[in-house]
Amino acid sequence: MRRSARAIIATFAVAVSTLASLPVSFTAAMQQPARTNRVGVLTTGTGSIERDLREGLRELGYIDGRDVVLEMRETKGRSELVDQLALELARLKVDVIVATNPAAVLGAKRATTTIPIVMVNTPDPVELGLVASLARPGGNVTGVTSLSVDLTIKQLELLKEAVPRASRIAVLWNPDNPWHPVAVKGLREGSRSLGVQLQILEVRAFDEFESAFRTMIRERSQAVLVLADPMTFAHRHRLAALAVRYRLPLMGSLREYAEAGALMSYWADGRELLRRAASYVDRLLKGARPGDLPIEQPTKYELVVNPKTAKALALTIPQPLLLRATVLE
Repeated sequence: MRRSARAIIATFAVAVSTLASLPVSFTAAMQQPARTNRVGVLTTGTGSIERDLREGLRELGYIDGRDVVLEMRETKGRSELVDQLALELARLKVDVIVATNPAAVLGAKRATTTIPIVMVNTPDPVELGLVASLARPGGNVTGVTSLSVDLTIKQLELLKEAVPRASRIAVLWNPDNPWHPVAVKGLREGSRSLGVQLQILEVRAFDEFESAFRTMIRERSQAVLVLADPMTFAHRHRLAALAVRYRLPLMGSLREYAEAGALMSYWADGRELLRRAASYVDRLLKGARPGDLPIEQPTKYELVVNPKTAKALALTIPQPLLLRATVLE
């Protein structure tokens, strides 16, 4: 026992002596915590996006505030702020930028060609010129695409299923959204097989909503589809309230539309998208090149129905549709 104790003391002394002989810079580095990564997030609004991204990173082992810090930049639906906020993130030299809609991705790409960009809720990135291909993006953009032309046609189909009598459906679109002309073209083609006539209405700002709904009523539209867009999403409560006032069933994109009072919403599952975005951030922080990471497509979609709104509209949702939906309480 005495020999073992002496041996342990001797070994400890050697270790201390060795550590003392190391260069100061090396021992100081040993005492420093691991580098904290900074992830910029360019989005219409925080809330669930920030929460779900943090949760996704936490599941991958990142401790918030120690391993990673999120630099949130919120446009609140004002497209004129996109470039300014994207440049802020680029000047901060963040390690990765997560951009949550097409305008944000385009703004981030204009701001930097070197910082990796992870896109979310961004449709048809090849069509928009963001990437070379889904399999080999090239450049500094990768992430998750929402296949939104097909998805938007599906929204129209579901709205028609919910309101079978609707033969004329209004479509609200924003000409300032780079993807909307593609979506409108796809909807025109897809509406033929449904026997639906479309009323295409432009809205660029919040103060144009009331006029658009009056036009819908004047021209006898029986339901309304709102194309996914940062500006309309930021004012979804106003859109939902107008739809109820004018007694028009409204279909939105993300589930927040239904939660805000729209009749329905249909989109790729938001939590899944952000968790998958977190996996891209993880790989990029570990040294992967964005141009080599294939772009993924959603595997899970969510149809949400608001029964209180259906009741307010005196509308009975067909049972087969309800069985496929998440029905809000």
